[in-house]
Amino acid sequence: MKIDEIRGKTDGELSFELDKLKKELFDLRFKSGTENSANPSRISEARRAIARINTILHERTTKIRGQEPR
Repeated sequence: MKIDEIRGKTDGELSFELDKLKKELFDLRFKSGTENSANPSRISEARRAIARINTILHERTTKIRGQEPR
């Protein structure tokens, strides 16, 4: 997920996406611990997407970069 896509979404959509990504990350970690078929690059992609969403939500709450809560 690109940063422009994230900035275009509302806070509600970002919260939903954040919950979905956290669940996916949990599942990927669980599978990597029990199986060898989990894609390790997908784990890092999910972690980065979560960090991006958290950053945008934080920017909106602190009004950094002219971002306003939507």
